[in-house]
Parts: sequence; structure tokens; C-alpha cells
Amino acid sequence: MSTIQQTLEKKIVQKVETGSINPYENAMKQLEIAARIIKLDPSIQEILSEPKRILTVSLPIKMDDGKVRNFQGYRVQFNDARGPFKGGIRYHPNVTLDEVKALAAWMTWKCAVVDIPYGGAKGGIVCDPKNMSMGEKERLTRRYTAMIGDFIGPYRDVPAPDVYTDPQTMSWILDTYSQMKGYQVPECVTGKPIALGGSEGRNNSTSRGCIITAREAAKVLKFPLKGATGAVQGYGNAGYWSAVFLSELGVKVVGVSDSKGGIYSKSGINPAKVQIHKDKTGSVVGFEGTEEISNEELLELDVDVLVPAALENAITKRNAPNIKAKIIAEAANGPTTPEADKILQNNKVFLVPDILANSGGVTVSYLEWVQNLNREHWTEEAVNAKLEEKMVSAFKSTFEMAGRYNVSMRDGAMALAVGKVAEAIQKLGMWP
Repeated sequence: MSTIQQTLEKKIVQKVETGSINPYENAMKQLEIAARIIKLDPSIQEILSEPKRILTVSLPIKMDDGKVRNFQGYRVQFNDARGPFKGGIRYHPNVTLDEVKALAAWMTWKCAVVDIPYGGAKGGIVCDPKNMSMGEKERLTRRYTAMIGDFIGPYRDVPAPDVYTDPQTMSWILDTYSQMKGYQVPECVTGKPIALGGSEGRNNSTSRGCIITAREAAKVLKFPLKGATGAVQGYGNAGYWSAVFLSELGVKVVGVSDSKGGIYSKSGINPAKVQIHKDKTGSVVGFEGTEEISNEELLELDVDVLVPAALENAITKRNAPNIKAKIIAEAANGPTTPEADKILQNNKVFLVPDILANSGGVTVSYLEWVQNLNREHWTEEAVNAKLEEKMVSAFKSTFEMAGRYNVSMRDGAMALAVGKVAEAIQKLGMWP
């Protein structure tokens, strides 16, 4: 191990002991574990320990009140050995460079584990979109696109939606990029509206893929989902659709939550009705016939299936011992810390890691990109069938890898993904 890696490992251990590990250190710890499993060449590991490119941009825009505010934006391009960079863009007041770096690394592994020809990237802008008008968000998006425009494109880096960005955000990126090029380039971005070349099935693909992996986990455990109970932390797009798809499999969803709190009902919750309530009130809290619980309490509910669909580091060494779920399918990115992973594994919890569980979104983004490149539009049935095939295949490959090395599903997924990226780097060689 290099001196740099030894120093990084020492810092990670210190952070773990104090309970203040950040997402990028989490991601590097996972890489370290995968490297040991597959006996990765130290020189390749060193390459994979840092992003290929980091863009930090200053984004001055005129607000509705006429004042100019300056926002900070990032685009981290982690690795492109297997294909163009791919990754979402998030708008959030707590965006940090370390967070974006970690997400870019996870995107690299995610694309590899599900076997689509992309590398990994991620973007973020430090802002509070909930307190910005549509016009302010549009000006911010267009400025950001212009600032990173020379580094993105259909064969270079293809952005997508993430936290607090959506098809409208992608439409502004598409238009700005196309105006810069002088012609329409729908394949420069994914997660677009259908009218602009978006794919059928994209809206709920992350959740569909996640619940497919939960279903496959239940098959491995020989555990019937019909009549089982479930809970979902986070009730944005991914959380809502996860609850819907769990219900369709016969799982009784008894708890859901959002940033303002959670709700619980022993008799079960109707996901669609909860969404209507949230649309009216701004939160799931207060839904009729339920009792209010905290996000922490939701994670520790006595349920069979738990879907973390919020932000990073939700499951830590503090609450992991209290988790009772038999299956955890991570719809969020990085919701479980390395220390919590060990606890859950010791407690025989079957955890489907984020780089596998939530790869349905990037898989359908890839399918959207392919459709755009060929100027085709497929049916939702065709898209869902291809997604099903990819997710089942990736689950089986990960499960086999975990069994081969006698490691957890997360370590198996990481070993599979890192191995694929490392092979691509080795085959490409070094130039210049």
C-alpha cells in the first residue's frame, strides 16, 4: 500500500472512531475493501482513489428582486475507462465537494455493476431550491450548463436529474447545450420529458430496479413477500414509487417518512393516498389514521423490508444494532456507513447495496441515451423488460461474487464493479 493510501486509511479509521466519517471517505473505504478482496494492482487502486477531473464553478445570477447572488457549483468526473461520464446533478443547500466526489465514485461502480458502458460523474450546486422561483432556478441551471458546457456532451459526459432536479431542469440543460452547439442534441442529457426525447418508464425506474433487487433477495432467502411488512425512509420520487412497487408485490407498507418526520400504521398505508396528502400539506406527517414517528424510529421499525430512500449516512453504528428488517434495499446513495455494514452483516440482514439496488435509474438513462442516438422511441413495456433483464443479471452476478469470496453483497458488488473498471484501465494502457 502506498504512503498516500496508508495516510488515507489512518484518517478513515480516525473518522470512524469519532463517528464523523464523510461520504468520500466512506467511498474510499469501500474501494479499499474491494481492492483487498480482488488483490487489485496498487497502481490501479491509486488511479481509482482520485477523480479524473474536478470542476468548481462560480455561478452569479440575477434574482427576482434584482440583486445578484453568487452560487457555488461542482461537476466531478471520476472515471471514464468504460465509457462517457454519467451522473446526476443535485441542488441542495448542504452540497459539498466531498459529497459530489463520493457520488461520482459510486456512479462509476454503479454503471460497472449493472454492466452499462458508462463511467461515473456527479454534479451539484449549493442552493436552496425550495426558496427559489422557477425563473431563478432556470437562470441558475443555464449558467451552470454554460460553465461546464465544454466538458459535457453525448460522448463525453451525460448529466441526469438527482436531488431537487427534475425533467424541467434537464430541459433547460438540453436547450442551453443545444444553443451553444447550434443544433438540437437530445442525447446530451437524460431524464428529459417525453416530448423532448425522454424515455418511457424513466420516472420510476430507480424504484422499480430497487424493488426488483429486493424481490430477488427474497427469492434467495426463500422468504415470501406477499403478506410481509415494509417501511420506506424518504418520500420523494424514489421513496414514493418504492412504496408503490412494494405494495404491488403484496408487501404491507406500514411506515414512510420525509424530511419533516414519519408516519406509522400497523394496518398498512396506501402509498398513493399518502402522496396526495403530501402534495396538499408538504409532508407525509399528519396523514389520517397514522401515528407520527421520527426518521430514526422508522429505520428501527419491526418490518421485513426496509428501503432507505433519503440522503447519505442514515444507518450508522448507533442505530444499526436496532434495525430489525430482514432485507434492506438501498434506494438512496450511501445510506449505510462501513461500520453499520459490519453490524448488519453480523445480524444476518440481507443488504442490497446502493450501487446495485438503485442502478435502475442509470440503466434506463442509458436506454434513453441509446434511443436518442438512434432517434427511436420505445414502449414502456420494452423499457421495463430491458430493465428487468439488466437488474436480475446484475443481482445474480453480485450474489455469485459475494459467494465466491464469502463476503457481503456490498463487498461483492464493489469487487465486481472495481474489477470491471480496473480491467478496462489495464486494457486501455497509459497514454501519453
